[in-house]
Amino acid sequence: MRRGIRVSITILVVLLYVTSNHGARADEWEEGFFKANQAYKVGDFQEAIEGYLRLIRSGHGGGQIYYNLGNAYFRAGQLGRAILEYERAQILMPRDPDLNFNLSHARDQTRDAIEESRGFIETAFFWLKSFNLNELFWSFALLNLLLWAILIIRLFHKSEWLYYILLLILSSWFVAGLSFGLKYYWTSSDDRAVILQKEVDILAGPEEKDTVLFRLHEGTVVYLERSEDGWSLVRLPDRKRGWVKSRAVGLISGGSPVTQPRLIPRTGSHFLFSEDGKEVVGEPVVH
Repeated sequence: MRRGIRVSITILVVLLYVTSNHGARADEWEEGFFKANQAYKVGDFQEAIEGYLRLIRSGHGGGQIYYNLGNAYFRAGQLGRAILEYERAQILMPRDPDLNFNLSHARDQTRDAIEESRGFIETAFFWLKSFNLNELFWSFALLNLLLWAILIIRLFHKSEWLYYILLLILSSWFVAGLSFGLKYYWTSSDDRAVILQKEVDILAGPEEKDTVLFRLHEGTVVYLERSEDGWSLVRLPDRKRGWVKSRAVGLISGGSPVTQPRLIPRTGSHFLFSEDGKEVVGEPVVH
């Protein structure tokens, strides 16, 4: 009896500790997010950048954080890093109108006019760019539940209308599963990177004295083929390729899907640029 009481008390203490610790981390996150937003609003963009980076390093890097970080980099005059963070935010919030507008505005500031090529599969599955990986996963999971539910019902009640519903759900299940698989593959194998420095020389080999093939400027999106000894081999959509210092490029997805954090941001400030480049700071929005 006493042993059971001790075990119950121990479990209760552990639960209370975990709950209080989680609440403290939530308060700390909210305070850090608020301070970073305040620094941005008063024009202290470097402080805002450091605040958002601290949140990301602590595991709270949701789409809103990447988006606000991109805005801070843009206002600090770091176009390449702004586009990098916008691209990361777009993986998580692909339909956000403010983000898409700001990313388009930032791209317009780049010096290298390079068009991205689209393959047949990307054209055929055009809707994949409008959904993030989590949304496709849960859509597929829901259709799985519906499919099994209909199959079980048909064991006891075979009717024509159930047959047509089964065909419809089965078709949707197949499309959703294929969409999720393709999205996961594209996200996990995403080798896109962004030029971060004002201007970089693309060389014929991984040596300082190698021949300069061409130059690229900050914000240009390239494809990273491999890295070795502080150098990266990058490729353009038109198949031009060459070597550049690894510190001059930033990988968008880091070779793996950018995922939502354990503690998903509930509120945040959207900072929107108008067509003339002036900034409009909106009220906090709820996701």
